[in-house]
Amino acid sequence: MSFAEMSANSFSEVLASSEPVPGGGGASALIGALGAALASMVANLTTGKKKYAEFESDIQRIIARAAELRKALLPLIDEDAKCFEPLSRAYGLPKDDPNRDAVMEDALKLACTAPLAIMKTAAETIELHAELAVKGSTLMISDVGVGVLCCKTALMGASLSILINVRLMKDREYSDVLRAETDTLLEKYCPLSDKVYTQVLEKLN
Repeated sequence: MSFAEMSANSFSEVLASSEPVPGGGGASALIGALGAALASMVANLTTGKKKYAEFESDIQRIIARAAELRKALLPLIDEDAKCFEPLSRAYGLPKDDPNRDAVMEDALKLACTAPLAIMKTAAETIELHAELAVKGSTLMISDVGVGVLCCKTALMGASLSILINVRLMKDREYSDVLRAETDTLLEKYCPLSDKVYTQVLEKLN
């Protein structure tokens, strides 16, 4: 059964089990999807309100894009598990297996693909929350705060899934490029999410 299609109770149970998947990457994708869902909710509760008429076209764009991002993040729960399975098998290969290094290298690279996609999608969702902090209904401002925190957690959580793997790669050029891309996303979007959260607090105090 797809992890993304599980009930919240079933997913939390399998996440808590001794199975290697789902793990931190899948949890990050789910949290990111919840952040995107909150962006949708805020936008849906803002559209059509006279007070925010000047932002209506932006709100409609956010509604459409937030739905796309949520739908992109949910499959990444399963994609992360799928991409991690070869690495899980590679760890079980005998140390003296002549193919072990090559198999491990390929598996490490594959295991980073879903987390990087999670990071990029969460980053774009943070941008939507940054807009909603200004253009969304003030009645929903606390939900913007929760949403951006979800997305920041998804961003940072997925980065850890990358960082734990790049350190083991033999292809240092590849790992350096991947680490740089990861660092760039963190350096740009962690401060932006913090800014949005601060804006939310200011409106609540």
